Amino acid sequence: MSAEIPQDKETLYAQRLNRYVTAMRNEKPDMVPIRPLVAELTAVHAGYTCQQVTHDYEYALKAARQCAVDFDWDAVVCNMVYVWTGLTQAIGLKYYGIPGIHIGPDVGFQYREPEEDDAFMKADEYDQLIDDPTGFLYNVWLPRVSAEIVAPGQPATYRHNLALVKGGMAMMQYFGALGHQNQLLRQQCGTVSAIAGILKAPFDIIADKLRGYIGLVMDMHTQPDKVLAACEALVPHLTHVALTTADPARQVPVGFWMHRGCVPFINHQQFQSHFWPTLRPIVEELWANGHQTLFYAEGKWNAHLDTFAELPDQSIVYHVDQDDIFEAHRKIGHKFCLSGGIPNRLLSFGTPEEVRECCRRVIEGVAGDGGYIMDAGAIMQNDTKVENLRAMTRATREYGVYSGIPSAEPVTPAAPIQPLPETGFGLRGRPQPRIKPGVCVPWEEKRREIPDIPGDEALVQSVWDQIESLGNTFIWQCLLSF
Repeated sequence: MSAEIPQDKETLYAQRLNRYVTAMRNEKPDMVPIRPLVAELTAVHAGYTCQQVTHDYEYALKAARQCAVDFDWDAVVCNMVYVWTGLTQAIGLKYYGIPGIHIGPDVGFQYREPEEDDAFMKADEYDQLIDDPTGFLYNVWLPRVSAEIVAPGQPATYRHNLALVKGGMAMMQYFGALGHQNQLLRQQCGTVSAIAGILKAPFDIIADKLRGYIGLVMDMHTQPDKVLAACEALVPHLTHVALTTADPARQVPVGFWMHRGCVPFINHQQFQSHFWPTLRPIVEELWANGHQTLFYAEGKWNAHLDTFAELPDQSIVYHVDQDDIFEAHRKIGHKFCLSGGIPNRLLSFGTPEEVRECCRRVIEGVAGDGGYIMDAGAIMQNDTKVENLRAMTRATREYGVYSGIPSAEPVTPAAPIQPLPETGFGLRGRPQPRIKPGVCVPWEEKRREIPDIPGDEALVQSVWDQIESLGNTFIWQCLLSF
């Protein structure tokens, strides 16, 4: 049985952080940590509707904290109902079905992929994306995905101006609330915020938000070189977003949501030619900077386990959804921590006894030497039964004990355990983009507009770059997060 839970939240937080990080380093903590990625299920438990937790983030944050208090969990995502549809509505984004507005109030928000002819990026626009990804997002992509924002050259309307102002201010408000939520989870619940930062594969970005899946599949047959060049162009920008949003303490991993690169969306040849060579450098660069990546492998990815094993030991935490977690353990469990493996269909339609038995088998089969984190296979929405989630929690605390002696010792930041290669690792030796990541209008361009600076030019540039980064953050977070 687990040790008695301390009343002091800071001590509890330290114990849980140590347990969570130790497991992610593929080592053995005092017990198997529990990190359920619960989304709309928090609403069910807290007595809210899907509309409430999706459209008003304060409901979502309260629900997440209530679950953290009511369940004995080590780590949670501060808000797994991540898309705040109040923000998407302020910007006028077309691709969301919002609970209580477009769909029923008890249905989770939906992503609506456009028809091929209405894709947000056209087949002949790759060169624009390749030349300046940030400029393309502002000038071409944003006016197409927004019902309010007009394209350059068109008259700027009142609602166009409002959408940009409201969207930018709403995003700052929301991200500030998420930061405060992390503090409240620690202070009020003694619970660790499970991830920090965001990453998606360049290939997935094109499939998810630009060309659409059908458009990308067609492009892979008609212009695969353009697709690869576009993926390459996205690499430094997606790396910058991941690094600048990652955990400064280098303890919790960057969240990487895996979509269109698995079976059956693309074949092995396309995975090796396009998906992997433009993802691997990003993951390696994160590891070179001391950040693990959570490979949240939604769907079936076991066909690529041998490829993932090329990454450095401990550099990722590998999450299992619909695949055989015992096979994943056999192939990569010696290199990486695993998480998940409890089927969502079981948590939704099974009995508590069936859930307990499944948890026992997974713990006994993959967690014997540590390096395992309990979780469902995929994000839990409002069809998961609360009693089954409670059974998963209790079974983990019963079957997942190693020493039973929790440690509150400080955990050191993640770091590569071996010297990294001089070349061919991460972004080393890769060509720099024409416009560096993190800005929209480079200082060099702005400087030409200013004839003379009698004062401290370095100060002027530093502030310019700082404010520019806010504009850059806005558009890339629209693309990645909303």
